[in-house]
Formats: sequence, C-alpha cells, structure tokens
Amino acid sequence: MLEQTLGILFYQKKQKNYSKGNVPIYLRITVNGQRIEIATKQSCEPERWNTQAQRVRGTNEVSRSINAMLDTLERQVHDTRRTLIEAHIPITADNLKNALTGQGERPKMLLEVFAEHNRQMAVLANREYSPATVTRYETTLEHTRKFLQWKYKVTDIEITALTYSFATEFEFYLKSERKCNHNSAIKYIGNMRKIVNFCMKSGWLQKDPFFGYKMAKREVVREYLTETEIQELQGKQFVIDRLSQVRDIFLFSCYTGLAFIDVFQLRSEQIAKGVDGNLWIFTSRQKTDTPTRIPLLPQAQLILEKYKDNPKCINEGKILPILSNQKMNAYLKEIADLCGIHKTLTFHIARHTFATTITLSNGVPIETVSKMLGHKSIKITQHYAKIIDKKVSEDMLILKSRLQMRQSPAK
Repeated sequence: MLEQTLGILFYQKKQKNYSKGNVPIYLRITVNGQRIEIATKQSCEPERWNTQAQRVRGTNEVSRSINAMLDTLERQVHDTRRTLIEAHIPITADNLKNALTGQGERPKMLLEVFAEHNRQMAVLANREYSPATVTRYETTLEHTRKFLQWKYKVTDIEITALTYSFATEFEFYLKSERKCNHNSAIKYIGNMRKIVNFCMKSGWLQKDPFFGYKMAKREVVREYLTETEIQELQGKQFVIDRLSQVRDIFLFSCYTGLAFIDVFQLRSEQIAKGVDGNLWIFTSRQKTDTPTRIPLLPQAQLILEKYKDNPKCINEGKILPILSNQKMNAYLKEIADLCGIHKTLTFHIARHTFATTITLSNGVPIETVSKMLGHKSIKITQHYAKIIDKKVSEDMLILKSRLQMRQSPAK
C-alpha cells in the first residue's frame, strides 16, 4: 500500500532547560498524518538555523558538513521508501523509521511463514495429516512463489502487504497461467487462507485481507457406476491376475465406501462383530479423522475371504493386496476399456458408487449413508443424493399411486 502523503522536515528542538549554545537538529517524517522523529546527531546555534531552508546558514566547513549530512538523511528516506515499495511493505512512518534506524522486529514474510507451516505439517504426516494433504500444501506454496514472481517480480512479500486484490489476482493467476479449474483454484486459495488466518491469530495481521472474498466451489457432477456396470465388472473374466485383483479391490470399495487411503491402511483387527453380531469395519477416515463404522455386505466379505491367504497380504499385514493409488487408477482405465465402461474410472468413483447405486438408490436413509461415509456434515452427502434420478422417480411413482387411491370414487 503506497502512502498518500509523505512529509520530511528538519527542525531544531530545544530542551526545556535550554539557555544558550547549540540546539539538536531532528528529522520529522509524516505519512498520512502519522509523525515520527529521528535524532540526526547534528546541532548548531539557533541563530545559524534557517527554518525555511531547513539547513544551517553559512559556507564554512562546519556548516557544509552538517548540511551534507542532512542531505544524505533526506536521500536515505526516499531510498528507504523505494525499498519498502519494492518489497511490498506498507509505507508508514513507523516502517520508515525502523528501516532507517535498523530498529523494530524483522517483518514476517509470507513464504517464510508458509514454508515453516509446511515443515511442521510434514513432520506430522501419517499422524495428523495425510501425505496427500502435505503434498497439496507444498503445491500451494510453489504456486504462491511463482505468483509473486509473475505479478510482483519479488521472491517474497511481507504479510502486512496482503490485500483483497492479492486474493483475486492469485485466483486469476491460477486459472489463467496454471490452467486450474475453478474448484482446484479455490482449494489452493483455501490453503492460503489457512496461512493468513494463522498470521491473524498470531497478531501479525490486524485486518483480514480475504474479508469479502467469495470462496464458493461450483457443484460438479460426481461420476458413479450403475448397477449394470457393477454387474459387468463382477462378471468379467480377466486373463491377467493383476487386473482381477485391482477389480476386486475396487469393488470392495464400492461395497464399503472406503477411500483409497482407508482401504490401503485397513488391517484385520479393524474388522470385528458389531451390535448385530455380524462383521463390521471399525476405522477412522484418514482425511478427516472421523470415526467410521460400516457393516460388511456379503459381496465385500467374499472379496476379503478370497484374499485372506494372499502372500502379499500376509507379508505386509494387509487385508487386500492393494497397489499405489497411481497404479490402481492406471489399471482401472484398462479395466474400463475391457468392460466397455465409457467413464474415466478412478478409485474414488468406488466411493461415489457406494453412496449412490449401493445405498441411496436402494432406500438407505441419507443420515445413515453420511455416517458410514464419515462425513462431518450431511450437506456433503447431499451432493450425492441430488443425482439419484432413479430414486426420485421411484418416490414420485409411490406418491402418484397414493394420490390416485385417495382420489378414486368410493364404491
């Protein structure tokens, strides 16, 4: 933020008990009405001071030396102002004084704070945060670093220089230069918002630069498999065992609603008898650390039974021979082609399929589905419910039937 007014004044300041002799010369800097003063460590007799010129009268060596020093100080004020502007540090009287005198706390810089946040997050990876979350914040940091170079031609920026326009320009950069879609851009800005909130809570920022900035995501259609596509997957015979294994693990997620990381970390001790005497999954979602309890459907139990003696499962203590998410998704694309499924098949579609085709479409209440999915809010689950046209059609047919019965003439 640039200053509206900048005033520089040299003046003499007499002490209360002054009687005669030299009087100290001070420098007063005024920015937008805010004043600070700095002792120049120069002095002269009052009758030799030219108030209008703000310099010492005379051409002798002493006068020239004092005036040269005052000229140097004035240039330093302008040079310091320019340095602060280039560093995107607000031009205030206090900031100018601190920069000139070397006093004051070193300003907090955005990327430095961000990098320290990410360092601490990485230490807590697999405990407090998933590796994917750590990676996402590292990506946000890199986007921010490149944005500062693209927009401001600087390697870092003081956090007090952040403004509303910073957020809007960052969004524009992500969409135009990084080719991010709207929701991805909003996710990155949300990560940035967390850093800004931390700075505010730490007392380094007095005003929220994101105040009034809208961070609403656009609703997207979540792909899922239909009952017919699920049957096609289940009945397909693969020549390659690896494809069969990936298909089975994908179907296990379709019948449990577990995300990739939760299936990857699932252990046999997390499967036990529930309140009904049948087998349940007792776990916590890696993403939200939300406790999750899921009754095991027969289809899921058959898959577990199939792999209970698998060498990879026995050696690694897992219940399924799951690969990395990247490899799973690569094989799923091949499986989709072989099964004639014209959708971009990814592991996360299994979770969507559980929410839609397996549960909501079969009349399971949305509150129950939300609980099994480990959602913290039912609003998240409602995104799935909006796309169940089949369920809407069935409910409306029931309603039509009831209305017709009421309207039928009495015999």
